[in-house]
Amino acid sequence: MTKKTMLLLTLGLIFLNGQANAENNTVPPAPNGIELPQHYKNWRLIGVSHRSDNNSLRAILGNPVAIEAARKGNTNPWPDGSILAKLVWADSKHPLWEPATVPAALKHAEFMIKDSNKYRSTSGWGFARWLGMEQKPYGSDASFSTECHSCHGKAKNTDYVFTRPAELP
Repeated sequence: MTKKTMLLLTLGLIFLNGQANAENNTVPPAPNGIELPQHYKNWRLIGVSHRSDNNSLRAILGNPVAIEAARKGNTNPWPDGSILAKLVWADSKHPLWEPATVPAALKHAEFMIKDSNKYRSTSGWGFARWLGMEQKPYGSDASFSTECHSCHGKAKNTDYVFTRPAELP
């Protein structure tokens, strides 16, 4: 084997190893220990929302337990094992159709995990958030979840969830 061939093979292996490591990198958990749910990008849509107070678009996804509950109208309360993902983007005008509002930069990804026993102190929900494309965990310590729970207290009558599942035919 020539030196050139050996060098090319070595560089190829380094590249492939780097690619494998990049795909296996894990996002740090939230300060309360909640891990970013795997495969959430493949979950199905439950609903959408637009917030005019902070000019953001939101897609609310659900894991299979949450999807089944939403489709059957079993959301008050949501069953244990439900996970809701809220992906939040800044608003932007579509460059080819100005009346259309489309996603711009990803602001954050939020998760609510229903476990009535584990998260008893926050009304049965565990909260976590990761910021931007960097997926930096939100909060300096585990107490950030009380901030989330406090805001969601406004939705106490709907099991602390603001999302209204979109109706389908």
